[in-house]
Amino acid sequence: MPIDLTQYAGDVTVADGGWSTQLQARGVPAAAPAELANLTHPHLVTALAREYVAAGARFITTNTFAANAPAFARHGNDFDLAEINRRGAELAREAVGDSGALVAGSIGPSGKILAVGEARPETLREAFAAQAAALAEGGADLIVLETFSELAEILIALEAARTATGLPVIASMSFDSGPQRTRTMMGVKAEESAAALQENGAAAVGCNCGVGIATILPAVVALRAHTRLPLWVKPNAGLPELEQGRAVYKQTPEEFGKHVPTLLDAGANILGGCCGTGPEHIARVAALVDAHRRKKK
Repeated sequence: MPIDLTQYAGDVTVADGGWSTQLQARGVPAAAPAELANLTHPHLVTALAREYVAAGARFITTNTFAANAPAFARHGNDFDLAEINRRGAELAREAVGDSGALVAGSIGPSGKILAVGEARPETLREAFAAQAAALAEGGADLIVLETFSELAEILIALEAARTATGLPVIASMSFDSGPQRTRTMMGVKAEESAAALQENGAAAVGCNCGVGIATILPAVVALRAHTRLPLWVKPNAGLPELEQGRAVYKQTPEEFGKHVPTLLDAGANILGGCCGTGPEHIARVAALVDAHRRKKK
């Protein structure tokens, strides 16, 4: 029976942190797609997932963000995407064990812009459905669509994932534009996305990535005002600095944590991190979520 995410609408809990930035820091070659680590470095993928569980995360996303056909095409066509996605879910499932944490199959955007005709809707629908089906086969409890910026694309992905799997789908966009950072780079307003995603069957909506936790509050407020669904929030640890050709995120868990109570008060239900965050950031989030729960009792 599918997980019922409505239980999180009146509660607060913790999601995991970043994946590609953390795997690279642990030895996965930066030149290769991070998702390939499911096949080449499975021990590192499982170890990171276990660290997130130990830090207090109750949602573990799979290392499969860009493993759909259009997004992966820039790396060539010689990859078994079904196997990459299936193994990503299996590794997360193994790491979660009997902890009670849920496995969220991660699907990112295609990298194509529908508005200018870079891809046909049917092509994207097929790609997202194939990715979602492989994640479900590997044991995902739910699907999370992350970092989308075009409303038309995320609605296609939402329909495809729901139809292919029957699993609940969290739909999250990246709001990094506009005076208050409440629009995506494609101009989609947070309130517009919340209403459309709820209407089209999302089990939860949210925001992730962007320019950092210090600027995400207005998007959280706008989303909360236009949906009754659970609200998923996973911001970056600030913006990276370039050091020897490598992006380095320097925001500490303590600095990241300073913004957590405000986001919880604004209505975030499931709070974690995106690029630049690691298990230490999530442990700090978990402590603050626990304090928030105690304060409300």
